[in-house]
Amino acid sequence: MADPRIRIYLDDTPDPVADQRPPTEIALDTKSLADGEHGLRIEAQDATGQVGVRRLRFQVRNGPGITVTGLGDGAVVHGTVRLMVNAFGAEEPFEPHRAESPSPMPVWVWVLTLLIVAWTAWYVATLWNVPADYAKTPTYSSSMNPFK
Repeated sequence: MADPRIRIYLDDTPDPVADQRPPTEIALDTKSLADGEHGLRIEAQDATGQVGVRRLRFQVRNGPGITVTGLGDGAVVHGTVRLMVNAFGAEEPFEPHRAESPSPMPVWVWVLTLLIVAWTAWYVATLWNVPADYAKTPTYSSSMNPFK
C-alpha cells in the first residue's frame, strides 16, 4: 500500500511546490511570479498507488492594468492609427483622472438617444391634446402655458 500524496508543480518545474497528504491547502504567492500565463500540475496518488493528474492554467497580473483604446487585438489597420494607452496599478494612490480610461461613446448610445429625442418630439407634436374637462383647470389654464 502506498501513502496517499498530493504533489503540486508550478510551471513544469521538476520539484513540487507542495508534497503533502490529502486534503491539503497551499498559499501560492503570485508576487514572486512574472506577469503572464502560468500553470499548475497537480498529481494525486491514492492508497493503491494510482496517480491522477490535473492541469490548471492561470494568468498573473500583479503589475498595473493596461487599457488600450483605438486598436483591438488582431485588428486590421491602415494609415495613421491613434491610440490611447493607460496603466494603473492597484497599489497606487487613487487618482480619478489616471484610474479611468476615457473612451468614445458607443454608437448604440447615440442611436438610442436619438430615438428617445425623436419619440419625445413626436409625442409632443401629435399627442398633446388636453381633454376639454381639464382645459380650464387652474394647473393647465395659466398664463405660463405654452400650449394655450
